[in-house]
Amino acid sequence: MISTSNSYRRFAKDSIIIGFTNIITIASNMFILMPFLTKTLGIYDYGIWSQVNITIGLALSFVGLGLPYAMIRFLSVKTDKKEIREEFYSVLLLVSFVALTIAFTLILFCNFIANTFFEGAIEIVRISGFIILVWSLDCVYLSFFRTFRRMGEYCAFTVAQKFGEIGLILYFVINGHGILGAVISILTVRSLLLIILFLLIRSEIGIKRPHFWRIKEYLNFGVPTISGNISSWVVTSSDRFIIGYFLGLTSVGIYTVGYRLGNFLSIPIGIISFVLVPTLSKLYDEGRIKEVKTYLRYLLKYFLLLAIPFFCGTIVFSKQVLEVLSTREIADQSYFIVPFIAISILISGIGSIISHILVLTKRTKIIGVTWIFAALVNLLLNILIIPYLGILGAAITTLIAYLLARIITTYYSLKELTFRIEWQFIIKSLIASSIMSLIIWKINPVEISAVILTIFLGIIIYGITLILLRGFEKKEIRFFREIIGYHNPNM
Repeated sequence: MISTSNSYRRFAKDSIIIGFTNIITIASNMFILMPFLTKTLGIYDYGIWSQVNITIGLALSFVGLGLPYAMIRFLSVKTDKKEIREEFYSVLLLVSFVALTIAFTLILFCNFIANTFFEGAIEIVRISGFIILVWSLDCVYLSFFRTFRRMGEYCAFTVAQKFGEIGLILYFVINGHGILGAVISILTVRSLLLIILFLLIRSEIGIKRPHFWRIKEYLNFGVPTISGNISSWVVTSSDRFIIGYFLGLTSVGIYTVGYRLGNFLSIPIGIISFVLVPTLSKLYDEGRIKEVKTYLRYLLKYFLLLAIPFFCGTIVFSKQVLEVLSTREIADQSYFIVPFIAISILISGIGSIISHILVLTKRTKIIGVTWIFAALVNLLLNILIIPYLGILGAAITTLIAYLLARIITTYYSLKELTFRIEWQFIIKSLIASSIMSLIIWKINPVEISAVILTIFLGIIIYGITLILLRGFEKKEIRFFREIIGYHNPNM
């Protein structure tokens, strides 16, 4: 039975806020930044931009030592300001030290890194080192708001940061500063955000040198996640480095354009990850296992509600969409990888929801070991296949790695805790998605306006078909109406 308790209401509202934020940030990257950079600077410079982002992603996967994640897990139940201050600044100082070390190392070896992976763009690599330092600290400060479920503030800062970056990038590029100006924009906006967050949190909890009393417990929880983070990065991003090494930055740019479209499913995954951990942690620690199972059941259902039609749509419609988002030449060379990436992210999303069980039971080592195995397989296959199959080989190895990782984590998660899976809904969603895809394929639009209208038509067809197939129960509709403040006593 679905309940409309305060816990469910708050979770749903937090999910809507985070979902709206993720849609804004990811959509702005895809529909504003990517078309602007590819059409203004060209695919080669977009390849450099991609390398910068995945380099930062690699550093962020381990520079925090898993401590911001541990903070969300342990600090969310605290109310005493002294404890909050002690544990927050313990995390901040330790992350600062590690981030400074990594940034200095990257700057020190910038010549080697630039010549190996950036085709000699030394200044870009140097600036990336400073971005890593500032970005790492921003993550800790933003995690403070996520820890205490202050999602409105978290999202406000995230959206402001994103549009600040986009605005400054557009200004620098239009005024002839090229890709270097775009990278400087990221550093400028992130630095400004860091100053604002520091002043805000200092005014709230003060500032004091920590004693690191509980840092061992934090490290015991967080450090095992590093291997998982790095391995996850290897699976999701290392192919860009290997493509760059064997095929050059132009191929990196082409692959990234297709990858970004297939990766659009990361929006609902982001909602789940940001909101689910603090919510489920509290419920699990309080022994409310039935509610935990209810969350998992319906989150999986609603993720598939979006993921299944998206995957089916990419099979028949990715080329036309990519022509709108980039150029016809880029679309011709990248559309065929989109379905592989989309099914990979679909599998990842399913596994992400289920593997939260391992986080609740504090068996994060299983996640780490699993991703290490998947990463090694992915890395080896990329080195062997990319020189022969090009970017298609990278897409195939991504799918293989995700499939291996999620089979293993799902197996161990369901040994700890099981919940009901809506198999009938999955079948109905597949039927509705197939009908939608068939109609889109028959229309086959070419003009930009026709492509956009066809996308909206596909959404409407899918929704109507699913309603006719009774994909939702009355209690679910009643639950969501009550959450937004509408109640019909006749339902």
